[in-house]
Amino acid sequence: MKIKIKMTYKTPKGTEASFVSDEMTPEKALLLAEDLEKIGRAKHMTFYDNHDTTWMFKELKKYVESVDIEPHNVVVFFDGGFDVETKRSGLGCVIYYEQDGKQYRIRKNALVEELNTNGEAEYAALHFAIGELELLGVHHLPVTFTGDSQGVINQLKDEWPCYEEELLRWIDRIEKKLEQLGITPEYQLVPRKKNGEADHLATQAINGTEIMSNTELV
Repeated sequence: MKIKIKMTYKTPKGTEASFVSDEMTPEKALLLAEDLEKIGRAKHMTFYDNHDTTWMFKELKKYVESVDIEPHNVVVFFDGGFDVETKRSGLGCVIYYEQDGKQYRIRKNALVEELNTNGEAEYAALHFAIGELELLGVHHLPVTFTGDSQGVINQLKDEWPCYEEELLRWIDRIEKKLEQLGITPEYQLVPRKKNGEADHLATQAINGTEIMSNTELV
């Protein structure tokens, strides 16, 4: 979630002006608000998020405190692979997140046999990753989804059209699931070498090696 601060600033002689800040994290917004309150010249301070929901100071502070004990600062890497000869697909995802002041990484893959193309496998891998977020308890947060498929990333960002009915169905499934969880997606395209973990997991799945781990990062 991103926050903007809206306030009225009043000088010692009574001149007033209204200001709206840039977007920032809730934690940063609280720090700035506390500093402005110390000066004593900021009046009628309110916060609103990227869904246009208005927050008061106490509400936002309570939210930040509750988020710290839940998974947050989530970044997902995903990749799908398809073997033409065996018609087997491998789905791989790596999820980085923070919880209780610690950093964690989930690595998981899956073998599926009902897909027909590599494009489907890419979308299925993302849908698979979102399912893992649901199991983790991630909800009503921004999440960065990182992949190396230019088609998938650009189509989900509405920068490229999609004409294939099967892929459109995957897009619909993904968007409905994200809406259900209250997740605001941010899609990031990276070169394949920077998506090596997820790619390797997808390949391992095709070869019959199942991976499932959740590790604290030191």
